[in-house]
Amino acid sequence: MAGPVYKRVLLKLSGEALMGEDQFGINRASIEHMVKDVIEATQLGVEIAIVIGGGNIFRGVAPGAKGMDRATADYMGMLATVINSLALSDSLRQAGITTRVMSAIGIEQVVESYVRPKALQYLEEGKVVVFAAGTGNPFFTTDTAAALRGAEIGAELVLKATKVDGVYTADPMKDPNATRYSSITFDEAIEKHLEVMDAAAFALCRDQKLPIKVFSILKPGALKRVLLGEDEGTLVHV
Repeated sequence: MAGPVYKRVLLKLSGEALMGEDQFGINRASIEHMVKDVIEATQLGVEIAIVIGGGNIFRGVAPGAKGMDRATADYMGMLATVINSLALSDSLRQAGITTRVMSAIGIEQVVESYVRPKALQYLEEGKVVVFAAGTGNPFFTTDTAAALRGAEIGAELVLKATKVDGVYTADPMKDPNATRYSSITFDEAIEKHLEVMDAAAFALCRDQKLPIKVFSILKPGALKRVLLGEDEGTLVHV
């Protein structure tokens, strides 16, 4: 079997992906599926960092947060990502994978603070690094955090895990004739109004010439196939 085509990647997982069929919270089967995919990646020798969202936790308190100050709500969302990061890290640890959770906001009694040189050291040592609390600032999404951390650690690729196996010409759930792009440039994605990531994250990746691979987290073995350079998902590039 040929080796991986990437040495270091940043994997962006949505909090919603942890819910599975549940309304909110963490579904055990879903997190075990993610852990299996990450283990396959580490077995290839790929250095992997992860950014995970908090939508699955925040969804449960969203009704009570209605009308709340945006900055306050965003800080709540950051704390939700810490919960998810701890859950994912512990599941990886139980599976025999050494991990480190690094938070963009200071909560040293729970996880260590994000320090770039330390994160790079952990990756070089073969540890899986989970970046929690987004960018540490309100008004920025975890997509932007993924783009930012990916650029900071020198990742060769940002992996955007979604429920759809790539970027399509139209919504495949609504248009049966929609076709998947194998690859597309940043400019083409903008021109065609394709929603790959939020605008700030997309612009950062484009400016840093950091390609994005959009693939389905629900397809078994998809992450491994991406890392091996197979035709899986959609590559967005300069």
